[in-house]
Amino acid sequence: MRQRASLTPLLDHVILHSMANEVTLTAQNFEAEVLKSDLPVLVDFWAEWCMPCRMLAPTLEEFSKIYNGKLKIAKLNVDEEPDIASQYGIVSIPTLILFRKGQPVAQHIGLAPRQTLENLIKPYIS
Repeated sequence: MRQRASLTPLLDHVILHSMANEVTLTAQNFEAEVLKSDLPVLVDFWAEWCMPCRMLAPTLEEFSKIYNGKLKIAKLNVDEEPDIASQYGIVSIPTLILFRKGQPVAQHIGLAPRQTLENLIKPYIS
């Protein structure tokens, strides 16, 4: 009997290597990268074990290319940075929060189609 190949290595590759314009957030860089950013920042609150989070990665990669120079895409691992996640009331993931001029201006919880997420960010990018 033939075994099916696991998609996990492929998904790991997508998560770890596909987002060239992505910023990985930590407690050390959150203020500089998000709160003091000149660009709007879409922060993806995620975790490695979260399959919907992994499924969202290609859409965010696409946004990082389409809106390069107009929007920053940033990822915050809630398992590694629970204090920041708690500060923004994150109880379900994936959660996307759009920051503009240091303030959260829009939010989406859960997996969504590309168009839904694009409608979330378009009013805030120039």
